[in-house]
Amino acid sequence: MPQVAHYAINADDLDRARRFYSAVFGWKFQAWGPPGFYMIEACDTLAVPLRAALQKRRELVPGVPMRGFECTISVPDIHAAAAAIEANGGKIVMQICTLTGIGRLLFFQDPEGNLAGAMQYDDRAE
Repeated sequence: MPQVAHYAINADDLDRARRFYSAVFGWKFQAWGPPGFYMIEACDTLAVPLRAALQKRRELVPGVPMRGFECTISVPDIHAAAAAIEANGGKIVMQICTLTGIGRLLFFQDPEGNLAGAMQYDDRAE
């Protein structure tokens, strides 16, 4: 079955975006291919299975409908992620909420204006 195998984060200021994602999620970047293109170095095994959904368009930021694919990043500690997002120039646009049996989720805007989620998966979440 075909599935998403790649994602990209678009940025006007690549250095600022690299600093943000490195500081918040510990990601490393390797220049690859054309100028202004970096591969995100990740582990080759998934700690959390890849999940996908089709949903009705919504506005995480009032007046700004979500466009494109939505990305949610698995984190070990949602509160630490929220603090790191804000400490590194990001903005929380949806506060932490609990999805029963799934975990705790927040949505943020990075310094480049991209919207994404962070999820601490926990099948015991209530």
